[in-house]
Amino acid sequence: MGSHLSSYGTESTYLDGQLLVAMPGMMDERFARAVIFICAHSTEGAMGIILNRPAANVTMPDLLVQLEIVPEAERIRLPQKVGNMQVLMGGPVETSRGFVLHSPDFHLSQSTLPIDDGICLTATIDILRAIAAGRGPENAVLALGYAGWGAGQLEMELQANGWLNTPADAEIVFNTAADVRYEMALRRIGIEPAMLSMEAGHA
Repeated sequence: MGSHLSSYGTESTYLDGQLLVAMPGMMDERFARAVIFICAHSTEGAMGIILNRPAANVTMPDLLVQLEIVPEAERIRLPQKVGNMQVLMGGPVETSRGFVLHSPDFHLSQSTLPIDDGICLTATIDILRAIAAGRGPENAVLALGYAGWGAGQLEMELQANGWLNTPADAEIVFNTAADVRYEMALRRIGIEPAMLSMEAGHA
């Protein structure tokens, strides 16, 4: 009995640091064609950030001003890199809260969660202050909100073939335009995006 339980707890059953890629049969419209980076996954559930939904009409400088990290008058003095930072709609939960996925060269004790080799998550206002001051991580993406699953829910969706998964890497998270991440993630899995849409048409 004991050995059976311990083998169930092996790392391989959890998808932290993986990308979930929605299949054409995904019934939940909020996640159609979504690519989600899984930040945390355990027996209690999972949370992740949708990587391919840019926030419409919201820029990083806008947010820094809204959150009163930077006064409006200082906006023009922000480093150019801050202006170019991607802002994503990370998911339907806590959409007014910012979650920053970033490179491991920035770490706040007790706030930063290393997820895999090149990607960490920090969800406190301190990282936004550091970014505004030019002391932030080399690579960062800000997401508003996140996607959450209850205990066992993600496992059920995977079994129902709602998602495929593939290891994430810093390249796809930081250096890829949001609108090509879906195709890129599919190719990582070994699927040609065109083939997928054809199969969906036959369903």
